[in-house]
Amino acid sequence: MRQFLLLLLLAGSVSVLGQTVLKQSFQELEYRSIGPFRASRTVGAVGIPSQPNVFFMGVNNGGVWKSDDYGRTWNPIFDDQPTGSVGDIAVSPTNPNIIYVGSGEGLHRPDLSVGDGIFKSVDGGKTWSHVGLNDVQQVGRIIVHPTNPDIVFVAGLGHPYGANEMRGVFRTTNGGKSWEKVFYINHNTGAIQIEFDPTNPQVLYADMWEHQEGPWENAAFAGPNSGLYKSTDGGTTWRQLTNGLPGAAQGLGRIGFGIANSNSKRLYATVDARQNGGIYRSDDAGENWSLVTTDRRIWGRGGDFAEIKVHPKNPDIVFAGNVAAYKSTDGGKTWWSFKGAPGGDDYHRLWINPEHPDIMFFAVDQGATISVNGGKTWSTWLNQPTSQMYHVITDNQFPYWVYGGQQESGAIGTASRGDGGQISMRDWIGIGNDEYATIAPDPKNPDIIYGGRVMRFNKKTGQSQNVAPEAFRTGKYRMLRTLPLLFHPKDPNMLLFGTNVLWKTMNGGQEWEIISPDLTRKQPEVPASVGDFKTAEMETMKQRAVIYAVSASPLEVNTIWAGTDDGLVHLTKDGGKSWKEVTPPALKSWDKVSIMDAGHFDVNTAYMAINAIRKDDMKPHVYRTHDGGVTWQEIVKGMNPMGPVNVVREDPKQKGLLFAGTEREVYFSIDDGESWQSLRMNMPATSIRDLVIHEDDLVIGTHGRSIWIMDNINPLREQAKAAATDQAYLFGPPVAIRVRDNMFLDTPILPEEPTGKNPPDGAILDYLLKQNASDVVLEIVAADGQVVRKYSSKDKPEVLDTTAMQYPTYWFRPAQKIATDAGHHRFIWDLRYAPPAGSQRQHSISAVYKNTPTGPQGPFVMPGKYTVRLTVDGKPMEKSLEIKMDPRVTITSADLKAQHDYSMDCYNAYHELQSMRESIEAQLNGKKKLKKSQYIALNEMVGEGKPENPDIIYGSITERPNETIVGLQDKFLYMQLVFQNADAKPTQQAIEGLKRLQAIKIEMEKKRAELR
Repeated sequence: MRQFLLLLLLAGSVSVLGQTVLKQSFQELEYRSIGPFRASRTVGAVGIPSQPNVFFMGVNNGGVWKSDDYGRTWNPIFDDQPTGSVGDIAVSPTNPNIIYVGSGEGLHRPDLSVGDGIFKSVDGGKTWSHVGLNDVQQVGRIIVHPTNPDIVFVAGLGHPYGANEMRGVFRTTNGGKSWEKVFYINHNTGAIQIEFDPTNPQVLYADMWEHQEGPWENAAFAGPNSGLYKSTDGGTTWRQLTNGLPGAAQGLGRIGFGIANSNSKRLYATVDARQNGGIYRSDDAGENWSLVTTDRRIWGRGGDFAEIKVHPKNPDIVFAGNVAAYKSTDGGKTWWSFKGAPGGDDYHRLWINPEHPDIMFFAVDQGATISVNGGKTWSTWLNQPTSQMYHVITDNQFPYWVYGGQQESGAIGTASRGDGGQISMRDWIGIGNDEYATIAPDPKNPDIIYGGRVMRFNKKTGQSQNVAPEAFRTGKYRMLRTLPLLFHPKDPNMLLFGTNVLWKTMNGGQEWEIISPDLTRKQPEVPASVGDFKTAEMETMKQRAVIYAVSASPLEVNTIWAGTDDGLVHLTKDGGKSWKEVTPPALKSWDKVSIMDAGHFDVNTAYMAINAIRKDDMKPHVYRTHDGGVTWQEIVKGMNPMGPVNVVREDPKQKGLLFAGTEREVYFSIDDGESWQSLRMNMPATSIRDLVIHEDDLVIGTHGRSIWIMDNINPLREQAKAAATDQAYLFGPPVAIRVRDNMFLDTPILPEEPTGKNPPDGAILDYLLKQNASDVVLEIVAADGQVVRKYSSKDKPEVLDTTAMQYPTYWFRPAQKIATDAGHHRFIWDLRYAPPAGSQRQHSISAVYKNTPTGPQGPFVMPGKYTVRLTVDGKPMEKSLEIKMDPRVTITSADLKAQHDYSMDCYNAYHELQSMRESIEAQLNGKKKLKKSQYIALNEMVGEGKPENPDIIYGSITERPNETIVGLQDKFLYMQLVFQNADAKPTQQAIEGLKRLQAIKIEMEKKRAELR
């Protein structure tokens, strides 16, 4: 116990219920990424000119990734940092090991996450340090001096939802140890782009943008101080470039610009303005500008897109990014699209290798893509698990599927387990809904999926039908991009949908009924965050909010909670006939009720997450009521003060266990929210937009790193019980499904292909040691008392002879070991008897990268009730374990038992022959001298060398007249495989084959008796 208390002091803790939750008590819980490997918004793009195969991409809420193979594969290099929101990346031209990362999304838009300033690596991204500018929140661009890596400039946008002074152009001359704000206009105007003159680093250009996102949907404010500026003294002083460009009178907004490496006097600019917007060109280093095209395809999306780049060798060749990628070869006069797709890929950032200009790197809303032939062909972006999910939900089938709307790409569904040992592209589908869609799978039919505003998708036919309450929008009912849609947990026929009123359908959208009045504020106040942009019109603006969160009670069908994006909460207890406002006094206008969760143990309990980020409030807000909304308590103790909360959920099985997702990480509480603790574990920092509990799993939808699952949260459910004893603790295992680890008997998926991780194939067994132990034994005991599997900390891990392998070892699953050190440990039992002793170890063609079990394996145990026994230094403890069949399998109990019994006949025969073999080898090597004829006969009986057919796992065995023990062992193992390779009634021919082998074995036993 002393050791565990020492761990407490070293690791930090959270006091709960008078006890302490140590991270060591759940240390081996981890998430697995399941994809989809369909990327989302990426804005950081840079390569290393002298290493043309190396690239870095910065993902909005997805961190920093590196490719050293031209984009064939990408690996995260920023996952241990406190933020995943990235706006730009810069590599030192003189030392590519020095990398700077600017956090924040690098642009202003309605839905984003802020950053933590500037990060630096001096070892190529292996390690990082934070080097300041925290409160800039949004970094638009970073540039590093061409000869001195300690001189760095940052274009700081500042707070996206409010005024602040940490914005403008910043400079460091000591590698980030200190920063100087060298250009500042006012607290509303930030810098979004800065560049060096490619021939003279004393000359810089910067785009200043006065812009702020508003607290309500589609609200964005602009001021008169946007413009393009130039410095000729290394950034110390600046002057505006105006000659020929639109100004404040023309409604000037964001400017993006590019400078020709081959002629630094040639500049191009994409200019957003109400009047005279378009593409401009300067041939005298920005002193004078001329409008070369007004083609709105290139510039007409406001501040969303402003990327323009000049070919490094030819100043007349220009590239621009918008909803598609465009190119001009006549100095910007005419343009054509050379990359893009209907619906819009949205091209944010382009990097062109200055030494090899055919190498181009685009960062787009679909991810990162690279061309090595001047844009003729491009690498895939379907290898980046950086999807931005808005919500997640699961269905009721096995394996369960996870659904959600994905930014830019549409709604998606993916299996939580793939049949091929991993989750690949063949395990996910588009589900005919828009990118912002909230999804509601039909609880009665997993092939019917509702989503969005509102579509009904048929998984079997692939068709989507519009079943919205209005056939076309009349304007009477207000909608946002993301709206609540859910089936009532007490009535699988009731589908609820929120606009500014709550709708109900009982027949799959064939007819709808309104069951609430407009639940939004009649006259919302204008928050202080609007600041200088506040107008008299805003004071009197009409209702514009919607119902943003709906939660129906799992205990009582008529109880429904509703929260709005303008900060109101209502409750009905009569199915919508009447509603009562139950808003906490602390909630004000435009405090968005992000998600509500009705209590699973008390009908008067509810929890809600309040996201006030659009009021420039970055603090966490979670509320709880136990009296039907009469009183509310804010429950955020233990959460990082920098991180708005998007979701809170109550565990449906353990009262008091809550989960919450912020803009940075997942939290949990075991005391009903009185205190919270991080549950980030192995997940990178990212925006947690939604989470749900499916049976014993925690499913996470992130806005930047796709979907993650934590398998078996029972160790969190039992923390209080585990803390109540000073002895070791065995957590109750979840139901184990007897499912095969890999059902694809074909060539394995290449390691380079993107795949998600499957759940463990077996029983998940968790235990907690309060102090280091000398001996730990884990046993699985059948109902009849038979020990069907035993593991010990004293077992020697299996060591494979890799020198004899014909394939790389990266396919192998790492060996497990029963741990004895203090803390939480997880062990997976594969639901099989022990592997055949003494068998030649092999690997199936059904291989999975880093997760291929060694074979041959023992037979599966029968489904049923088992006992898990943990013995720690002689002290036993037990928990029940239930094993169930894969519900997709249809087989009678009698046939299943026959399969098991015949498999065990083979398994036991193999071991009896193994005993015979070992006794003969002992006799051959013994001190007693044998007759020559006896010695020869025994040697021939065993069989020298390798088995006649070493491919027991996948192949065939041929009978031969003079059978050896080794050969017969192989045949029994092969017959075991024949019975085990599918959960089906054994064939008659298989049974006859076993009988033939048993007859041969009897003759061999007689022969053995004669040779003793």
